[in-house]
Amino acid sequence: MSETMKDYSEKRDFHRMTMNSEIELTDNNGVAIPGICRDLSGTGMQLYVERAFAEGDEIHTLLPSTSEQFPPFETVCRVLRCVPDGDGFLLGMEIVKVKR
Repeated sequence: MSETMKDYSEKRDFHRMTMNSEIELTDNNGVAIPGICRDLSGTGMQLYVERAFAEGDEIHTLLPSTSEQFPPFETVCRVLRCVPDGDGFLLGMEIVKVKR
């Protein structure tokens, strides 16, 4: 493996955090949808939800904090992909804006 490839894979591993945390999504119509955040990185996240979304949809997310020392993580995300997974869908999300 070249040094460049090794550096990239190590960076990616460092920045991607595997999770299994409840998250709340709010679509453009103000409808709240529960989901599970499977992983989180500096630029995106993977979510499991029970309904499909279209590529390009903008969604607000709220990941509750597990500690009083840290505020909830609130973002605006764009759907990059939506693929069926069991009884639901896996969403590949790009973080467009971190609100807090």
